[in-house]
Amino acid sequence: MPSITKPIATHPSLARNEIGLTIRDYEGSMSTLCAGCGHDSITAAIIRAVWELSLQPHMIAKMSGIGCSSKTPTYFVSGAHGFNSAHGRMPAIATGANAANRALTYIGVSGDGDSLSIGLGQLSHAIRRNLKMAYILENNGVYGLTKGQFSASSDLGSKSKRGEPNRVSPIDPALLGLSIGATFVARSFSGDKEQLVPIIKAAIAHRGFALVDVISPCVTFNDHAGSTKSYSHVREHQLRAVETDFVPPQNEILAEISPKGVTSVSMHDGSVLRFTTLPPDYDPTDRQKVYNYLMDQQGQGNVVTGLLYVDESVPDVHELANTSELPLSQIPFEALCPGSATLERLQEEFR
Repeated sequence: MPSITKPIATHPSLARNEIGLTIRDYEGSMSTLCAGCGHDSITAAIIRAVWELSLQPHMIAKMSGIGCSSKTPTYFVSGAHGFNSAHGRMPAIATGANAANRALTYIGVSGDGDSLSIGLGQLSHAIRRNLKMAYILENNGVYGLTKGQFSASSDLGSKSKRGEPNRVSPIDPALLGLSIGATFVARSFSGDKEQLVPIIKAAIAHRGFALVDVISPCVTFNDHAGSTKSYSHVREHQLRAVETDFVPPQNEILAEISPKGVTSVSMHDGSVLRFTTLPPDYDPTDRQKVYNYLMDQQGQGNVVTGLLYVDESVPDVHELANTSELPLSQIPFEALCPGSATLERLQEEFR
């Protein structure tokens, strides 16, 4: 029986990031998902994103629930903290962990079944609280572990592998997020690494809760003719709302973007970004316009991708609760639990 353990040795020519780590240092265990699964492409994008951001592995917390998608944290950043929670309960676990240690970078990975069915209420309240985390929803439109039944994100009329059409209206995670106040909403495709990597980087850097819906074809149960979550369907109907890139905070770079053609601007690291002017009526900061645009394109059968909406003005859960800048996990026990006498004095105020 062949081993699926990754070799320890790394090539000496591998590039290193700002903290001296190679991309191999951000890998995890070998994947046991089906060959060609879109989730593995998302894993590769997460690895690339956190490597480019030069995050310390031990300062990352990986969270998940149950399902094929929730195996993903096993496959990236083996040196990070990790918690595989109960079905649909990852947002509550992430909230508790974040409350205890706000210094960590939280990356949650879930699926359409885990998030939009049993975990829908959990997801909604994490959005309401603006919990600071990148929430990556691997959306394949089926329950892969239980043999391909339609999930809550299966499009109306989409056909199962047996040819049966779905007759129940879907829950669109992007529209859901917009409707209940999400401050960062993006959608991408697992087969579009060029777009997905900067979106994940932006989600990690966002001030609050960043919802990233990633269409991720299930090659075993939902990659056939008639499926709206297949590789061929998404590639044929994908419509990029914006050209997405991520630039980490640095000294300001000024440039005048031409209203026609492409404008090239050199970045701090020597790389060059190419800017094109967007349609004048698309504004990723106008929630209602973004919602209307998505509804219109959805009616035309298009899968809109990119950073769809962002609002950096809303405080996150710690700012709202006015919690200590020092993580609660680092505050001495005596300060957190001052004793029964102090508790009694507090109780007197409520009598």
